[in-house]
Amino acid sequence: MTPRQEKILQAIVEQHAEVASPVGSSLLAKLFDVSSATIRAEMVELERMGYISQPHTSAGRVPTDKGYRYYVNQLAEVQELPEERRAQRALTARVQDAGLPEQTIRNAVDTLVELTHNLGLATIGPQLYMSGLSNLFGQPEFMHPGQVQEVARLLDNIQPWLAEAAPNEPLSVFIGRENPIGRSAGASLIISRFRSPFSDRSYIGVLGSTRQSYRDVMSLVGRAGQALEETLYV
Repeated sequence: MTPRQEKILQAIVEQHAEVASPVGSSLLAKLFDVSSATIRAEMVELERMGYISQPHTSAGRVPTDKGYRYYVNQLAEVQELPEERRAQRALTARVQDAGLPEQTIRNAVDTLVELTHNLGLATIGPQLYMSGLSNLFGQPEFMHPGQVQEVARLLDNIQPWLAEAAPNEPLSVFIGRENPIGRSAGASLIISRFRSPFSDRSYIGVLGSTRQSYRDVMSLVGRAGQALEETLYV
């Protein structure tokens, strides 16, 4: 992928997250100060490589799971923005002031729901705490009954899957078909592992559409895991 194609893919991911509709060449031409024909040629190449797709004729393009994965893999090289640090500080404050361990974890989940507009979840011992179902099913991607059913299957199986797979990275991102269950739901699971009084493998995270602001959400989920471990694991 050329540097320009990489920037165009980044713009498609970020614009699609913002407007929830396919991104057209005219908008990107203005962003990059080139002709629409130049952008269309680059889009054709990105589509050929499998990073974007065209939902229907004459529409703009949307990222594929492969495109989202490429974008997410590049985020480790990006510096945090001041607004990201402010949100992380707010999350840390809510965690530190919560009191008992179970309530601390619940507060962290509820804060993630508030900040990310996704469904939040966490393991508390043998139980799974979830909040924000209305956020999840209020997203336009989940208006089709078939997709709702796939998301429900994923939610029903998250806890046993976490116990079995036990993701070992501090932050893990499962995009679309990377999810072991509900692969056609068009959902992304972003989870952070942390140590708590309940388990050395406790998890907190969010579930939302593949169309989301990965940079913001990943930084918040990662910070939630860090803050919980710093507060609870003493």
